Amino acid sequence: MPANQENSIFEKLPEEVKQWASSLPWRQRRFVLSFFYILCASSPEKQAEFLDDYIADSLAVKMLQDIDTVKRVNKYLRRFRAKTNINEYVLRNYIRQYYIHSTQDVRCQAKQYLESAFKLVVNTEERNQILNYVLGFELIKIMFAMSWLQHERLARLQTNQENFINTYIKPIQYAHKLNGIIVPKDQGIFFAKRDYYVQIPDISSKKLVELIIATFTTEKVIKCGFAINRHIKALRFEFDYIFQQQEPEEIFPLEFESISN
Repeated sequence: MPANQENSIFEKLPEEVKQWASSLPWRQRRFVLSFFYILCASSPEKQAEFLDDYIADSLAVKMLQDIDTVKRVNKYLRRFRAKTNINEYVLRNYIRQYYIHSTQDVRCQAKQYLESAFKLVVNTEERNQILNYVLGFELIKIMFAMSWLQHERLARLQTNQENFINTYIKPIQYAHKLNGIIVPKDQGIFFAKRDYYVQIPDISSKKLVELIIATFTTEKVIKCGFAINRHIKALRFEFDYIFQQQEPEEIFPLEFESISN
C-alpha cells in the first residue's frame, strides 16, 4: 500500500499500523473500509457509545499495568478519605466521563470523541491525564460535599489561601447557592450565618458529578490532580481538623468573610 505523497493520510499512521495495513489481503481491506464507513456515517453519540464499548475495557486494563502510578493515586485518595479505589470498573467510567466532560468544555458535545479516544489509545501522557483527572475530580467531590465552615478550615491550611479560595471555594459555594443546596439567608446576622455555614450539602452522587462538570473545566480538574500527584503537600489536608465538630463561637472569623462574597 504505497503512499502517493509524503503528507498522505497513510503516511500519518504509526509505522506499526502502516505495516499491518499493508499486509492485509484485499478481502480484509474491504472489511476495514466497511468499518470506517459505518463509523464515520454514525452520529457523534453513536461513535462515542461504540468507542466506549470497544476500547474502554482494554484501556482500563492497560492503565492498571502502571502499578506504581495507580498505587500512588490510591494512596492520595486514602489520605483524603475518599471512598473510591482505582480499579478497572472505576477507570472505565472515568474514561467515558472524561471525554464527555471535555467535549462539553468546547461546546461540541460528542463530536471530538473519536479524536480524543484515538489520542488516549496511542499517547501514554494522555492516559496519565486520566489518572490526574480521577484524583482531581475525587478531591473536588469531597470539597463540594463540605459545609462552608469546613471550606474555611481547608482554606486556612493552604499556603496561598487567596488563590485556593478563588480557584475552588468560591466556584463551589456559588454552585451551592445557584442550585439551592445552601441558601445564605440574612448574611449580616451572626446566628443566621451560623445555621447555613455549618449546613452539610445534601447532594446525590449523580447530581454531584453534574455540578462538578458544570462548574470546573477538565483542565482545572486535571491541574488539581496533577499538582497533588507531583507533590503531596501541594494541597494541605488535615482530615481531623477540617471535619472536627464545629464550635459555634468560632464560625467564620472576619478574615474569611470574603469567601462567600
